[in-house]
Amino acid sequence: MSQIGSITNKVLSTHKQIIESANNTLGNDNSIGNFGAKMEKALDSVADAQKLAADTTKNFELGIENDLTKVMMNQQISSLGFQLTLNTRNKVLSAYKDIMSMPV
Repeated sequence: MSQIGSITNKVLSTHKQIIESANNTLGNDNSIGNFGAKMEKALDSVADAQKLAADTTKNFELGIENDLTKVMMNQQISSLGFQLTLNTRNKVLSAYKDIMSMPV
């Protein structure tokens, strides 16, 4: 039972770190700002998550990192960020095509 409790505590602490990181990265302000700057910040965040996942995976393969849950969580964060970026790009491209096909 202690191993399950230990893993649960690791997952919960990682979950809290993810939430704090997301709040710090995205911010909580609802002010109207520059769309381009917000997109650039979001893309940088996704790139950082992908780099962290690659580094953590490499360290695990080399035996430097021993925490498999950390490796898997970083890979999932990276994957979700990439999927969100891809879906956002598709929606923006679809909106652009719709606007371009409108008669003037």
